[in-house]
Amino acid sequence: MIIDGTNLILGRLASFTAKRAMQGEEIIIVNSEKVVISGKKDNIYSRYKVKSDRGNTLKGPFFPRLADRLVRRTIRGMLPYKQSKGKKAFERVMCYLGVPEKYKNEKIETVNEINFNKLKTARFIRLDKLTGLLK
Repeated sequence: MIIDGTNLILGRLASFTAKRAMQGEEIIIVNSEKVVISGKKDNIYSRYKVKSDRGNTLKGPFFPRLADRLVRRTIRGMLPYKQSKGKKAFERVMCYLGVPEKYKNEKIETVNEINFNKLKTARFIRLDKLTGLLK
């Protein structure tokens, strides 16, 4: 299953993907930089800034600064990744910035039930802007 991440909410996308991966489905997410996080921009930025500044560059904890890695890390948090079934499910999930050449001719699905147009608030930030601020 190839999912277009444009205008999808990060948490809902991650839980949807984690559930499908645990069922044995292979999930590919393209346009990861266009995924949105709902909430106030200042709160989101400060929360992710604290996470990215925590630790040491040599010892960790390591926090991703690219949008595709951030989406994949969020999905990992919804999987039992320390167990063998969770590791296998996490290996079935891949995220990409943009659309790679090998998936341009494939059928790309949009998941309407997790689209951010259903939000009751207009407060959100896209991952490309958030990761641009984290660098």
